[in-house]
Amino acid sequence: MHQLPQGTLIRRGDTAYERARLDAVWNERKPDRHPDVIVLAGSERDVVAAVRLARAEGWRIGIRSGGHSWVGNGVRDGGMLLDLSRLTEVTVDPATRTATAQPAATGPDLLEAAAPHGLFFPTGHAPTVGLGGFLLGGGYGWDSRHLGPACLSIRAVDVVLADGTLVHATDTAHPDLLWAARGSGPGFFGVVTRFHLDLHPAPKRLLRTLHSYPLGLRDEVLAWAYDMLELLPKEVEFSAKVGFVEGLDRHTVSVTATAFAQDDDSDPLALLETAPFRAEALRAVGSARTSMAELYGHADRMTPAGMRWALDGIWTDEPVDKVLDAARPLFDSVPGTTSHVLWMLWGGFPGRPDACWSSQAKLYLSPNAGWTDPAEDLRHEQWAHGELAAIQHLSKGLQFSDNNLADRFDHGLSPANAARLEEIRGAYDPDGLFRTYLTPAESTTAYAAAGPARTH
Repeated sequence: MHQLPQGTLIRRGDTAYERARLDAVWNERKPDRHPDVIVLAGSERDVVAAVRLARAEGWRIGIRSGGHSWVGNGVRDGGMLLDLSRLTEVTVDPATRTATAQPAATGPDLLEAAAPHGLFFPTGHAPTVGLGGFLLGGGYGWDSRHLGPACLSIRAVDVVLADGTLVHATDTAHPDLLWAARGSGPGFFGVVTRFHLDLHPAPKRLLRTLHSYPLGLRDEVLAWAYDMLELLPKEVEFSAKVGFVEGLDRHTVSVTATAFAQDDDSDPLALLETAPFRAEALRAVGSARTSMAELYGHADRMTPAGMRWALDGIWTDEPVDKVLDAARPLFDSVPGTTSHVLWMLWGGFPGRPDACWSSQAKLYLSPNAGWTDPAEDLRHEQWAHGELAAIQHLSKGLQFSDNNLADRFDHGLSPANAARLEEIRGAYDPDGLFRTYLTPAESTTAYAAAGPARTH
């Protein structure tokens, strides 16, 4: 082990290496990839020193913020894993309604600091998600139908570049760098050590409706939800889930809506009670007051820690009957009691020329496979990615938050923005010091197919 100013450098073969490698990935399914060195950065100075060391040694760099990448995008074969998980500082300036956050700070960290000032941010749904990967990947968070993806609330970033310099990128200084930070995901070519964020007025009330219906109503419920979206206020987050429900002990189709109400008396969720099949609900909670802590708890229970996970997803705005027909094999084969399919109705948000974020549609269709037995890896990987590949023709792109490029190619950016991103990368990182998107050779499905020798 070798010391940095406030951090630690661990080489492959050191006693601490394997623990650090495994801890860099939240998913219990660990990628079979082994960096040469791991740097546990304790400060911004450590990040600068680590990048300069990697450049001098010829090590390419993978980056871990919160470690919630489902496929461990930062953990790559060879080179350096730069682990930022100790960088968790958050500050709030209520006078300017802004915040700063280091990359491993979580959504609850930021909201806890903002709430006493009546301020809010569209943080990630799971409480353990680090802000770094979430923001760079676009950031579809709480109240994003209203506030937009979180990357559009980035006002500046502090970035360590490939030459080892630290710069502050704004819309006037290094504007191309900030443009790329707003949505390029794992393709970003630098180390963000601090995000400077615009905060928003906090909602006055949080309300939640949940209806669970018999699986026989699946297509009817999903089609109704698809058509209902336009009638709901932007402050309502709306989705459905097909999968097992605890307490009911069966697979159902469940509709969930969360209102981030801006007033004290209206009921933005009242329309959901008019569903033509409402009387057939197996369980129903209507317009109940809730809190961010409870919302985080619901999300955490949907994808609990300690399990093996494979996720995928497509954006689509095709006619709902066409989507349902194509996705029927996916819905009909949900494995086990933890896996599920999300039917996320985002509705679309206006793009901006100052952000490379550019992949979205009305619906995000996302299989989530969760299991515990390593012998079941291939089966679940093939369900999550294979069934979705069969409806690839309906896709308008993917969310980088699911990092599925290695297992099923799709577009995370518009063609024009993807081309511009590569031009900017060539200017800022001409030697390719920073790792970019995963390749098919790094696919976790390929590891599962290779057998026990590549299964962890």
